[in-house]
Amino acid sequence: MSHAGKSDDSRDDANTESAAPLTTALIGACPGTVEVPDDYRRACGLLSVSAPPETLLTASYAVAVCGSLLALLVGVMVTGLLATTVSLGFLGLSLGVAALGRYGIPFVAEAKRIRTLGAAPSLVTTLVLGATLWPSAERAAAFAGQTGDGPLATRLEHHRQRAAGTPRSGLETFATAWSDRFPALERAVGLVENATVAPAEERPEVLERARRRILDGTRDEMAAFAATLQGPATGLYAFGVLLPLAMASLLPAAAAAGVPVTAPVLVGIYGVVLPAALLVACCWLLGRRPVAFPPATIPQSHPDVPASALPSIAGGIIAGIGGWFLASTLVATWASPIGALGAGVGSALVSYYRPVAEVRDYVTDVESGLPDVLSAVGRRLGRGQSVEAALVEAVDETPEPTSAVIESAVARQERLGTSVKGAFLGPGGALAEVPSRRTRRAATLLDTAATIGPPAGTSVTTMGEHLDALWTIECETRRDLSQITETLSNTAALFGPLIGGATVALAGSMGGGEQFATVSNALLGPVVGWYVLVLAVLLTALATGLHRGLDRALVGYRTGLALLSATATFLVAVVATELLV
Repeated sequence: MSHAGKSDDSRDDANTESAAPLTTALIGACPGTVEVPDDYRRACGLLSVSAPPETLLTASYAVAVCGSLLALLVGVMVTGLLATTVSLGFLGLSLGVAALGRYGIPFVAEAKRIRTLGAAPSLVTTLVLGATLWPSAERAAAFAGQTGDGPLATRLEHHRQRAAGTPRSGLETFATAWSDRFPALERAVGLVENATVAPAEERPEVLERARRRILDGTRDEMAAFAATLQGPATGLYAFGVLLPLAMASLLPAAAAAGVPVTAPVLVGIYGVVLPAALLVACCWLLGRRPVAFPPATIPQSHPDVPASALPSIAGGIIAGIGGWFLASTLVATWASPIGALGAGVGSALVSYYRPVAEVRDYVTDVESGLPDVLSAVGRRLGRGQSVEAALVEAVDETPEPTSAVIESAVARQERLGTSVKGAFLGPGGALAEVPSRRTRRAATLLDTAATIGPPAGTSVTTMGEHLDALWTIECETRRDLSQITETLSNTAALFGPLIGGATVALAGSMGGGEQFATVSNALLGPVVGWYVLVLAVLLTALATGLHRGLDRALVGYRTGLALLSATATFLVAVVATELLV
């Protein structure tokens, strides 16, 4: 990446001067020139961040400095538990915002890269289809770039347009741009480009090698990742769950031995230090994931998705009030904030993201039947039948609900006389409310095959075989990771809260007398309860990200369920343990 010249510096100065007054004040509090790392610039470019990287990084450092000074000022001038909590809160918030500005942007960019690379097998297969139908690198690149609607296809189209008017197709520069992240993609794209200039009799073999290369590369990357994940995940479980909760159970003995166990220490460790360390560990593990198969993105405009979050927020507030009174009545007064926070936030997340989860499950079911549809249509097309006639016969060979989609498209085409693409993707089409790149790509292929005729039969069949192989790889990947992700999910929702609740109850039963007066149940309970909720959020997000890739709706829905389960389990464990001891 070229270094910014004088004109770039003046442009950055102008952007800084036009920034919001608060941002300008923060930048002024942290004087000096900030050196922006190259990876930070690339991350801002990938995320299309409008603000200059210098501004963001300087503001992050300024927030850290100002927040730390404010926390120090509060801690020096005011005494007491509330002042200590506020001071630690200022410190944690300022450092968190600063860390988010410095490391959050690269992490989000990395997550986007991981999700983007999950579409690499589909893109390469589309390139293979394009090179099969039209033995031209330029036309294959145009077909793949315009057919796909994901970030990877957009990048390919960008490289193709930049190469327009030159002897190149853009495939080479596109592959080179991703070579450091996914070498298999570079090799597969290179094979596709080589196939377009190979003799006609050798072309099918080279294209098949390209398709196998990207599939095998994806499988190898994920298998290697799963093999190296066991150790770090075990360490996270030991040092993020077992050790902190075991430390809490030892507090009575520590106080009896004369070790100072004060409120600021507990709040600082369980409220700030441990959650921050756990967050860093989770981000590090997620950042090592080579590729992720992104689930279908459900747009806000989908008819089954709530248009507003207000009903979910209102439901969460009502659930939080109910959780407050139930925890206060059945457990103790100190449990009220834990019950309100867990029940309120969990209910709001589940209510808002449940419709998205249901739509996504339907989309997954439709996608699972695509290999059968394409294989059935490809065979009949190769025998001389039209795509329209082949679709009619393919209904009986396709499982539900995919068969219903095909049947709807056939009926629409017969009734309106529209094209294959219009029957599937047109206004009111069979796939109009199925937000799936795979189904749209399959519909576009069928429409192209209807134009080309029987010679496209092999390509359609190959696409079906590819989708089946890709589905198999996804299942293998999730199966390899399932032992780790299921352990993390169960720990977040059940085992961690169970241990935490029992720890609080046992510590309370051992905490009689003046020697333990500084660590009462009224303090230990909220602190451990807060950490249990943190575990529910972070471990669930980690398990979901490892299993399916980071997705806001999927993480939000599963986190909501984990919060509800963790809150109930924690409070029940406290009551049950107190009854037993």
